Amino acid sequence: MTDLNQLELDLINAIGSAETAADVEALRVAALGKQGSISGLLKGMGAMSPDERRERGPMINGLRDRVQAALTAKKAGLEAAELDARLKAEHLDLTLPPRPRRKGSVHPTMQVMDEMIALFAEMGFAVAEGPDIEDDFHNFTALNFPPKHPAREMHDTFFLQPDPVTGERKVLRTHTSPVQVRTMMTQKPPIRIIAPGRTFRKDSDATHTPMFHQVEGLVIDRDIHMGHLKWTLETFVARFFEVDDVDARFRPHHFPFTEPSAEMDIRCDRSGGELKLNQGDSWMEILGCGMVHPNVLRNCGIDPDEFQGFAFGMGVDRLAMLKYGIPDLRPMFEADTRWLAHYGFSAFAAPNPASGLS
Repeated sequence: MTDLNQLELDLINAIGSAETAADVEALRVAALGKQGSISGLLKGMGAMSPDERRERGPMINGLRDRVQAALTAKKAGLEAAELDARLKAEHLDLTLPPRPRRKGSVHPTMQVMDEMIALFAEMGFAVAEGPDIEDDFHNFTALNFPPKHPAREMHDTFFLQPDPVTGERKVLRTHTSPVQVRTMMTQKPPIRIIAPGRTFRKDSDATHTPMFHQVEGLVIDRDIHMGHLKWTLETFVARFFEVDDVDARFRPHHFPFTEPSAEMDIRCDRSGGELKLNQGDSWMEILGCGMVHPNVLRNCGIDPDEFQGFAFGMGVDRLAMLKYGIPDLRPMFEADTRWLAHYGFSAFAAPNPASGLS
């Protein structure tokens, strides 16, 4: 017959020597589990005579209760000790300097857009905005696009679902020129505005993305000519790249909404991965421009015999790449904080012509 006193003494000593909660759990299983020593005594009570059961039953139940209480107390003590050790290990000295917080950065596209707005504002241009989703009239027809012009086709333009009533298909604007149309239809000349914003085209490679940013400009007044356009763009490009002047040339081109039309090239040297203006023998196209087509003026309710003007457009993201040495356009839209930490700008360094742009 099992000596209950000796069993209790052995279990209590083992519980007192336990160093971890895992040790306590192992002792609980050894004593009170299905195959435990005390559980075996409880199961053996069924084979006892009534007199033995009355005598030993209370003793075995008392042993079980005392061992259970010892296990519970030991587990609570060990858990309290572990908590104290953890609190001491995770102690925070509030008098120490805090960890440096990650600083936010201004995206290069937004930085360059602010730079451009600051420069054109000093030249007397106001900022105009319009919706990203446009109708066919403002995006194409008013801008003198013929009905079968390739830019209307699916390979260039994101078309939305046709209207169930009228059948008209809205588009994600392919340029910010619709802002010029809306401005000419709501304001009387003289007009001098720039239209910054997002634009959308089906194109994706190292220098093109389906969503990109443009800044377009428009000047409408009497006696406006190509000389005014040339001076405006040369002045802007020189100040944007922070040089005294810029060697530029204007090549004849074709845009449906301007006549004559031109592309502006700047002389540069791009060897060594750097853009060096006014050096070398290479020419790089940087923007498109021209005199506003008389049909566009008529479509907007302006008499082309009385008023004329010029318009231009340039890619903000591409200018950011050229000025700040960004080799690929696609990472600019990938939301990688490491890339932004490298190319981003301080939010406190707002560009202005007085203290500097970049």
